[in-house]
Parts: sequence; structure tokens; C-alpha cells
Amino acid sequence: MADLQIEPEILPPSDDRIFKVLLTHPNAKRILIDIVSAVIERKVVDVQIRGNELPSMDIDEKAERFDVNCTIETGDQVDVEMHCHRTVELNNELSNFINKYTYYLTDLHSSQKSRGVKYFELVKTYQATFCTYTVFPSLNNFINRFSLRTADGTLLTDQLNMVIIELSKMNNILMKPVEDLSSFEMWSLFIKFVPDPMHKKLINDIIKVKEEIGMAKELLQEISKDEHERARYRSRRMAETDRISDLLTSEEKGRIEGRTEVITLLKQGFTLEEIEKIYAERNSIV
Repeated sequence: MADLQIEPEILPPSDDRIFKVLLTHPNAKRILIDIVSAVIERKVVDVQIRGNELPSMDIDEKAERFDVNCTIETGDQVDVEMHCHRTVELNNELSNFINKYTYYLTDLHSSQKSRGVKYFELVKTYQATFCTYTVFPSLNNFINRFSLRTADGTLLTDQLNMVIIELSKMNNILMKPVEDLSSFEMWSLFIKFVPDPMHKKLINDIIKVKEEIGMAKELLQEISKDEHERARYRSRRMAETDRISDLLTSEEKGRIEGRTEVITLLKQGFTLEEIEKIYAERNSIV
């Protein structure tokens, strides 16, 4: 397998659309099998993709789903996706993020046919999400697995499985010798660092010991030469930059207007306690 020749603008597999285009490529079955094997921690022999369409041509792609929904030879369901935009939360909680993926997981699990099937025959379901940002600051591992357990930690059932991979925590893995890396670590390093010329040697060393990643490199280079994909990638990045700029501008505008209102209320003779009560009552109505 030839060494990776890093292109200056190689499309990043850490982008949600590029991630799906790569894993659903007609020649990517062996790649997907290897990644799914790492996700569910057992050897997968075969994988079948379901719902692979990328239907939306709208530049905002609001109707487009970038998850890779598949089944393996045992019938177990595995949904793999990349999440590159942080979910907006209230009070630094994770309710939106966790509830979102719990909903996806349970929805996928309940989608399997149940008529004429005994409940003990239902297959397992996995929701695996790669995140480009940190989700769990208090957890050191970049891979965290969640399932239904009792209060003392005893596994209740292995039917529902959530796997969260935080690519932002990969820097410590960079210190490990390539021969000591797990398959999951190799894939995660490839996904995060393959567009970065500074990590060319690392990626080439990984390719030498893992053929599937070499195959992924070649497919990614092929995808990166597609001007249609490059145009869509640029447009999506520009739209996301505009969205973030508008959001930050709105927040700053709100802060300025809030400060102006407080000053006005103070000039009118309201105390700070009274102003706090006004805002609390207003928020409760909202």
C-alpha cells in the first residue's frame, strides 16, 4: 500500500457528510465492517447498509441525515454517525445531547419487526456517535459506552447500547507507539488527523499496519477530487460559519439590550432585588 500523499485540501472525514459518503461508498464495505467491529467490540463478518440515501440538494441540507444505519450478520442494528456541531444546552447540562441520542437509539430498537417474534429474540441495537468536541469533560477516556444498568452498576440488559467517541481527547493517544494502538484508536486518529500534514508520518505508519485504513485513505482521496463534494463541503462550512456568527451577534445584542434595560430600571428607582424578580417572572412566563 502506497504512503499517503497528503493533499492541501483533502476533505476531512470528521465532517458529518464526508464521513457518511466515505462509509457508504460502494467500495467501502470492508472499511465499514472493520469500524463496526470496533464499535461493538466483536468480529463482524458482514454488514448491510439501510437507508443510505442523501436526498437533499438544498444548500442548507435540512432534510439530510448523515448517519450510517446498518445491520450485521446476526441481525443486530448499528447506527454510526459523526457529530461535528456542538448541541446547544441550558446551564451546561447534557440533556439535549443525551436525550437526542437516547431517542435515536430507542427509536431504532423499536423499529425492528415484533409481530410473531418473541421478545427474547429481539436483536441488539447500537448507537455510535463520533464527536469532534468534548462531551464529558470529567471523563478521561475518549470512548465511553453506556447501557441499562441497576443502581449498583449491574448490567440489566445489553439490548440497548450507546457509544460516544470524543475525538477532542485524542491528543494523549498520539504518544502511544503505533504497534500498541487498538483498532478503535487507529480509526479515531485517522478520522481526526488525516487532513493534517503535521501528522502525515503517523497516518502512514498506521496504514502500514492496518490495511483497511489504507483503503479508506484511497477512497477519501478519490472523494476529495470530486468537485461536487468539494463545493458542497465549502457551502456547508460557510453556512455554519454564518449561523454561528448570527448566533453570537444575537447573544451580544441581547446582553447589550439587557444591560441598557437594567440601567434604565435602576434610574427609575428599582432595586437590584426588584429587577431580579422582574427577570425571574419574565423567564417563568416564557
